[in-house]
Amino acid sequence: MNFETSGFSQLLMNLWRPMGRFLNWVKARSTRWVAIAICTFFLTLVTGIAVYSQQPVTISFLVRAVEGDQLKSLIDEFEAENPDIRIDAVRGPNAADSVEDLYTASFLLGDSPYDLVYADIVWIPKFAAAGWLTDLSDRVSEEERADFLNADVKAGEIQGGFYRMPFRSDVGMLYYRTDLLEEAGLEPPETFEDLIQSSKTLQEQGIVDWGYVWQGLQYEGLAAGFTEVLAGHGGFWIDPETREVGLGEPEAIEAVEFLISTIQEDISPPGVTNYLEEDTLRVFRNGNAAFLRNWPYVWPEVNKDASRIQGDVALKPMVHAPEESSAACQGGWGFGVSNQTAHPDEAWRVVEFFTSKESQRKFVLDYGYVPSRRSLFTDPEVLAKYDHYDELLEVAETAVLRPPIGQYAQASDILQRYLSAAISGQMSAEEAMTQAAGETQRILGRFEDLNAAQDRRLEAT
Repeated sequence: MNFETSGFSQLLMNLWRPMGRFLNWVKARSTRWVAIAICTFFLTLVTGIAVYSQQPVTISFLVRAVEGDQLKSLIDEFEAENPDIRIDAVRGPNAADSVEDLYTASFLLGDSPYDLVYADIVWIPKFAAAGWLTDLSDRVSEEERADFLNADVKAGEIQGGFYRMPFRSDVGMLYYRTDLLEEAGLEPPETFEDLIQSSKTLQEQGIVDWGYVWQGLQYEGLAAGFTEVLAGHGGFWIDPETREVGLGEPEAIEAVEFLISTIQEDISPPGVTNYLEEDTLRVFRNGNAAFLRNWPYVWPEVNKDASRIQGDVALKPMVHAPEESSAACQGGWGFGVSNQTAHPDEAWRVVEFFTSKESQRKFVLDYGYVPSRRSLFTDPEVLAKYDHYDELLEVAETAVLRPPIGQYAQASDILQRYLSAAISGQMSAEEAMTQAAGETQRILGRFEDLNAAQDRRLEAT
């Protein structure tokens, strides 16, 4: 080790001067062997300190098990280029909600072991509001943010701060069977009514069993899909600025009625109310449906050699009401820096590496995920492997966020429950949305009351 160029030289000088004086005293009063033993002890101590001071810093974060395996090649590359830092990607459950619960528990208990938070996009408002994340505004320029998808950037901007660097994106979209539409002489649908009528035509001609499949189970996927249908009808869920709730408005009721109609008119199978993403993919991939609402991961799945519909699928932005615009629910994952980390600069180096253009390109090419950097959608290397990414960019530019509020988990739970009640026939669309709006307004009101009470206590002290 070159002590002249390391910060360790001063430590040696500080130790050597008193040690030298002590050894001179020992030699004058003791035997040669005692002096050697004491000298050996001091040298061992100094060497141990030197070795310890050169140990790499460990930066840890929790990740879903499946994605931890996928990140390994990038982790190996980073560690090879940065020998002073080691990454500990702790494998958690594959269910995103369970990973969120583990992060939350670690912060609530204090002294969280995680330096970074690898986060689903909907966690950020809650984690930022709780004070668990570091504001990255000073580390990320406006020019740097401009290369990312707009909705991906907006998802990290909370109350004037910037708390999440996007890594991989996700957007909802409509897949359709090109061969079936061609056989029936149909164009890809643009409106909700087009989707219904095209489905009926294909079914009446005996070309396909089901028209449209979507995720109807009571879980986050239902809220995500509804966000697209709601925005496509010109409605909104919660305005994060005014805290106004739009679930009881006519546009929201019409959005629910569209979902109900797909079941009542046999466009969608009755079991759709229990479908997750994989269930809908299975129906579509087996050739039993003409249209599918799902995420980008579907594309490589339906184009595998074993797929019955390989080469017969295209994608487009979600359908919408006349005079309204398409909307793709924004999903995806990114990195936040824990406010409890002892190594913020090293943690940021890890974030910079993962979210760089080069790392995202590698991850996209290896696993087919959607990048969060806009320039990668038209990157020649990416397009050579995934020629549909230029179409995917059109979808990604229509992305809308689920409400970026600290109480998102509670609001989503309310919406899921009442949507499930409506599409399963337990409540009318109007009754379900009216009650959902009322409950949502109450949880927002309680939060405002708590904030006001806290402000009064601070003023009193």
